[in-house]
Amino acid sequence: MLEIFAGKEALKTLQTEGFTNEVFSAFLGASGGPKWFSLFGLDKYLFGEFFKDRQQTLSLIGSSAGAFRAACFAQADPVAAISRLAKYYSETVYADKVTPAEITQSARVLLKQVLGTNGAAEIINNDVFKAHFIVAKANGLVASEQKALQLAGLVKSYAMNRLSRRLLNKQYERYVYHTPNSNLQFHDESEFTTHYVNLTERNLADALLASGSIPMVMQGIKNIPDSPPGMYRDGGIIDYHFDIKLENQRGLTLYPHFNSNPKAGWFDKSLKRKVNPRNYATTVMLVPSAQFIASLPYGKIPDREDFTKLATDERIKYWRTVLSETERLAEAFNHFLADPDLSLIHPI
Repeated sequence: MLEIFAGKEALKTLQTEGFTNEVFSAFLGASGGPKWFSLFGLDKYLFGEFFKDRQQTLSLIGSSAGAFRAACFAQADPVAAISRLAKYYSETVYADKVTPAEITQSARVLLKQVLGTNGAAEIINNDVFKAHFIVAKANGLVASEQKALQLAGLVKSYAMNRLSRRLLNKQYERYVYHTPNSNLQFHDESEFTTHYVNLTERNLADALLASGSIPMVMQGIKNIPDSPPGMYRDGGIIDYHFDIKLENQRGLTLYPHFNSNPKAGWFDKSLKRKVNPRNYATTVMLVPSAQFIASLPYGKIPDREDFTKLATDERIKYWRTVLSETERLAEAFNHFLADPDLSLIHPI
């Protein structure tokens, strides 16, 4: 039902200190659009039970859909917030020939529904659950909103990335919009220039929207307040599933993810390139099993292609079923915590 993976150092810590919420100091949320629906029940359990009443800081790091989840977890009622995100995202409907501008506007409406009246302030002022939204600042052709030029820039990115991930440095910079007073730092072997910007009431909505602004699908977000002028796009371009080391973090990193084979960046999706296992040495991954996924409608987890491959009513029904079925993952994790058997944990 639920598989658990751990890096070498993480497993040693779990063996000596136990599988408790206190051993974790960071939480990762990956890109992947509606694929995160496969983690919905687990998300509710983690922030409604496992991390409930937590006092020490937990750094929430997310790109794209993972950033939206982090924004939910850092609100005063994380279960209500993530439930709003699941409801409004799963019920989103687009016209047949929807434009990037229309999708972007729909995302803005979704964001308002998720944040509500006080969500932004709650995120900014949360000293326990500190949010970090990853955004990619686009330079050169990939910054253009002209479809042909942007596509040419993306083709260049794909070609350069096949040679070396480091060659993307001139096209993209990493911006981390974070809760004020966070001292979290990223160590990146691909040497992307990384900037850290405090979240404010002025920039939070734009930064969060930018983190999920998929190239060619959505408009980029231009000139985010408190940031250098320019075009900002989906954080998953650089940090799709993460290949980074977190500095200034003493504890472990908890990483619920929809598969056990993370990819560093968006352009690595079709490549055999693997992440550096050393960057996962202190990470614990919670992953839906192949058996669980096979039990879902269509034998798969949701993805963006469902918008075009399925009729609207069929898609919404399928997604609602998945959201409901993920309660079984929460039950499986709860059962594990009641009597942890560390021999069941797989190595990363």
